[in-house]
Amino acid sequence: MSKKEEHLRKPDWLKIKLNTNENYTGLKKMMRENNLHTVCEEAKCPNIHECWAVRRTATFMILGDVCTRACRFCAVKTGLPTELDWAEPERVADSVQLMNLKHVVVTAVARDDLKDGGAAVFAETVRAIRRKNPFTSIEVLPSDMGGIEENLKMLMDARPDILNHNIETVKRLTPRVRARATYDRSLEFLRRAKEMQPDIPTKSSIMLGLGETKEEIIEAMDDLRANNVDIVTLGQYLQPSKKHLKVQKYYHPDEFAELREIAMTKGFSHCEAGPLVRSSYHADEQVNSAAKSKQELGEKETLEA
Repeated sequence: MSKKEEHLRKPDWLKIKLNTNENYTGLKKMMRENNLHTVCEEAKCPNIHECWAVRRTATFMILGDVCTRACRFCAVKTGLPTELDWAEPERVADSVQLMNLKHVVVTAVARDDLKDGGAAVFAETVRAIRRKNPFTSIEVLPSDMGGIEENLKMLMDARPDILNHNIETVKRLTPRVRARATYDRSLEFLRRAKEMQPDIPTKSSIMLGLGETKEEIIEAMDDLRANNVDIVTLGQYLQPSKKHLKVQKYYHPDEFAELREIAMTKGFSHCEAGPLVRSSYHADEQVNSAAKSKQELGEKETLEA
């Protein structure tokens, strides 16, 4: 085996503190009892113990747990999904209420088998959460839903507090890393969301360590800003299994700090960057930051008028 093919050893800064207190075990029990799925578990998120046990937050994954795509970085199982569960939105809303969440993230598997890409269930989940939890902010993290504008409009009409859609990686690596999704279509999806609801912050995420260059990361930031994306998150790619893409590089926390500074100079309202950062990491702080940035911009425009 050549050195290039050898697995890189995980550095010390990627050690995860496990915390399985009653918040963690209670939340896990509730998820199973309500037949709910979380991306925290399905995608083997490294922050699950912090979010569940300490922050008591979770990212719900709707539309089942079987994805129609087979992206080479993702641990969620792929295949032919089951039928739609129209009772799911109410169960998610009830769970948000039981957990007394201040901020909730709702994501989903890609459902290319559906004409609307799952938009109707997504939108109903947002409305159900809003009805039962009027003071909870809601972030949605959909696939590109086939790039069909009507599907996105259906979701945006439900008025989530943040629209999150991940480009995942830089343009050059997209064909190798993602399945069916394209870099340009994701940017278009984010741009259209902002055009439909200009007051709703948009957000995207980039995984690092797949072989991208610093220049390509900065180019991706510029592409996001050119499409009016407000928030960006940068995290370390971790190989979920041997059949997935290998890690090409482990970025040091100092490198993430530098990239965060660069992102903020580009005009993002918030950038979360670090080895264990994931798209939904500290999402509650991001919605507050976006709201503050929007308020400050409004005040500046008023003064200049």
